[in-house]
Amino acid sequence: MASVVARALVAVDAEKASKQDLELLKKLVIEFKDELDALGVKVDKLDKRVAVLEKNLGGWKLSGQIYFDANFMDYDSDKDNDREFGFGRLRFFLGKQIDENTSLLVRINAPKGSFGWDRAYVDTKLPYDVNFRFGRFNFDWEGDLGLYDPYTVNNDGTFGDWDVDGFQFAKTWGMFDVTGIVGRNRDHATNAKDYEPVAEDLNTHMTYALKIGANGEKWMLGAMGYWWKGDNLEEEYPIAANLDVNTYGIYAGYNFTPAVQLKGVYYFQDIDPGFSFDGDDPKSWKVILDVKQDLLKFTSLWIEYAQQDNTFFGTNSYQYLGANEMKYKPWNTGTAKIWNIIADQEWNDKWGTYLRYWQADWDTANLDDTKNWTVGVRYQYTPAIQFKLEYDSVDYGMVTAATDAGKDNIFRFRTTVNF
Repeated sequence: MASVVARALVAVDAEKASKQDLELLKKLVIEFKDELDALGVKVDKLDKRVAVLEKNLGGWKLSGQIYFDANFMDYDSDKDNDREFGFGRLRFFLGKQIDENTSLLVRINAPKGSFGWDRAYVDTKLPYDVNFRFGRFNFDWEGDLGLYDPYTVNNDGTFGDWDVDGFQFAKTWGMFDVTGIVGRNRDHATNAKDYEPVAEDLNTHMTYALKIGANGEKWMLGAMGYWWKGDNLEEEYPIAANLDVNTYGIYAGYNFTPAVQLKGVYYFQDIDPGFSFDGDDPKSWKVILDVKQDLLKFTSLWIEYAQQDNTFFGTNSYQYLGANEMKYKPWNTGTAKIWNIIADQEWNDKWGTYLRYWQADWDTANLDDTKNWTVGVRYQYTPAIQFKLEYDSVDYGMVTAATDAGKDNIFRFRTTVNF
């Protein structure tokens, strides 16, 4: 009988077997433990698998993230208040493991005083190991690929970070992966940070997206496509009501060492005539040198250079702290040239500091470069609580031949709680 149990242990796929089968097999293992030990059979993997199932199945799990900010501002531009205290983020995640292959996640968000759920989706597994997601979810392929910096919490990619109501299919074959999405977005300008749950009337277009990628030991390579098909019948914004926007991206990266990576992404768009300039299908690209602190010892280094046509239709806010660096980005045939340089230092498991410089040349007469400096220090008080003190200054300069927008400055003290 011990030999029969031993053969069953070899044959069973612990990742696919049901909890009931694993529990029955575990009882047999306990019954014949001495005989199995004599046969040299190891059962640690089975014990761990059953323990994970017992932990996850059945119950609801609550987690969350809270930012509480004290902002002290000195704005030359269009803000009246110079003091703001309140929640910069208040998010709760409610999850349930329904069965071994199926889970549910609901995000409850409270942006700017409102409160309600803004994401709810189910993950499950279809035949042939196809991962299937349906509901209201976010997808941010540029973020998943590490193509925008991880140091500034509010930074965004050139294109992406969209909420969608729909379906996602994902499949992996060795080093290759394919992800497809079919759904509806609320509006072209809405991303995860700006979404208001009550804005159901902004459900304006179909979204189709496809990503095909390959990952080697030291490299990544792939392509992405996003197709927005506008079908809003409202007449409030007639130019954009039935706007079609097709965006195509190619990305690549290479790890020279585990601590040094060169990577980048190139986008080009096909936009309906009338919304963009005639004959101008905008393009955007950026290249990044990402150096970890393991190499330089005292700091990490993120050096990003980007060029983006001023009519490019995407996220790319680069917004940090209270200052929107893209506020005076023009809408013309010029091409912005952008630098984003970050040095982040982890001094120990408690203390860290960072510096950031950002600059954009808007390629426009009578419009000065926008320049931004950020410096900060953080303290990890406990594994769940972090304190951060930051100073940020953005200089817009002359935004017309006769108007000096001046500088926006902010000191922020942020308390972060993760649970």
